[in-house]
Amino acid sequence: MADRRVEHLLIGGGIAAATCAQTLRDEGAQGSILLVGRELDPPYHRPPITKGFLAGAESKDSTLIALPDDVEVLTRTSVMALDPAARTATLSTKETVEYGTALLATGAMVRRLQVDGTQLDGIHYLRALGNADALRRDVEGAERIVCVGGSYIGCEVAATLAAQGKRCTVVLQEEEPLERGFGLQVGAWARGVLEAHGVEVVSGVEVERFEGASEGAERVARVVLAGGRALPADVVVCGVGALPDVMLARKSGLEIGPQGGVRADAQLRAAGADGLFVAGDIAEYDSPVHGREVRIEHEEVAAAHGRTVARNMLGAGAEHVEVPYFWSDLADWASVEYVGPAEGWDDEVLAGDLASGAFAVWYLRDGAVAGMLSAGGHGDIDRAKALIASGEAVGAETLTAG
Repeated sequence: MADRRVEHLLIGGGIAAATCAQTLRDEGAQGSILLVGRELDPPYHRPPITKGFLAGAESKDSTLIALPDDVEVLTRTSVMALDPAARTATLSTKETVEYGTALLATGAMVRRLQVDGTQLDGIHYLRALGNADALRRDVEGAERIVCVGGSYIGCEVAATLAAQGKRCTVVLQEEEPLERGFGLQVGAWARGVLEAHGVEVVSGVEVERFEGASEGAERVARVVLAGGRALPADVVVCGVGALPDVMLARKSGLEIGPQGGVRADAQLRAAGADGLFVAGDIAEYDSPVHGREVRIEHEEVAAAHGRTVARNMLGAGAEHVEVPYFWSDLADWASVEYVGPAEGWDDEVLAGDLASGAFAVWYLRDGAVAGMLSAGGHGDIDRAKALIASGEAVGAETLTAG
């Protein structure tokens, strides 16, 4: 028998759960809401981890997400067992909670490099505010920073620290930074932005190992690349992807999809589990927008999931049809917005001017818009969302004219 009952149980301390809680109250929910998160802090925005908070321009309090006063929040608390059939959850406090509806939004864990030397001090991974705190302290006396990974984390951290006067190098397997999501054209532009501000970009190479200054040293001193080149490093930041945290879901018998997430339908209902929804990084859902199952890691997407889940907890029966939106900043040098994501594309249509930094790239597949990136405020994001949702073919000349 459960120790108590709540109407809505939100498992996970991130923005998906926080947005779900706020939307429940905004939509008139009167029942009790319990949010359970294992992190030390209540829900907060994660983008500042690589930007303003890392730079010291934002405080911890400024990153926190406001929640209704009557939402109960348990930090430093894990859900140890979840029984979807009985609609109960057992907490790390030993308390058993029965729920009416529940959200599973356990987020993702950093992917760790599997090379020699990863045990050395001075090697950082960023996922939480505490990680950014530790990195900020570590770089105070450092001069040379190596960022491993050419996606959001590696590029954003390099830009943030270079803007503070650090010598930064980004090492990536791809030919260009941000190439995997945005293609070579945008990748070459991103490289140009980084290099223009003193960031070295070393591409097309893998990290072979980390080394200390001498045998037996405890702290990293260099990053050795395949081929033998050694990059001096006082501090290393690894941003090589994330893995959906589905340990609880798997233990609870939920279905795991081919992309590693928890399978859900278009309403974000967990497959085969009445009253249980999924959101955020772990949600592998049947997307009406994309016509396929997708799993997307980004704060704005997680927040949108939270809103849809809250409405469906209250019986709306609504499919999640919001076109995913992303954004990224490279210090105050450049900012991009993106809608999609394009799983693949066969044509890129450029509008505006790459050299000036004000441009849009439309990603087309079979003549239809699959994604659009806007840099420097150029391009119509709302129009791109509408075209992606419609799936209609569009002429390239209409995109450049718009």
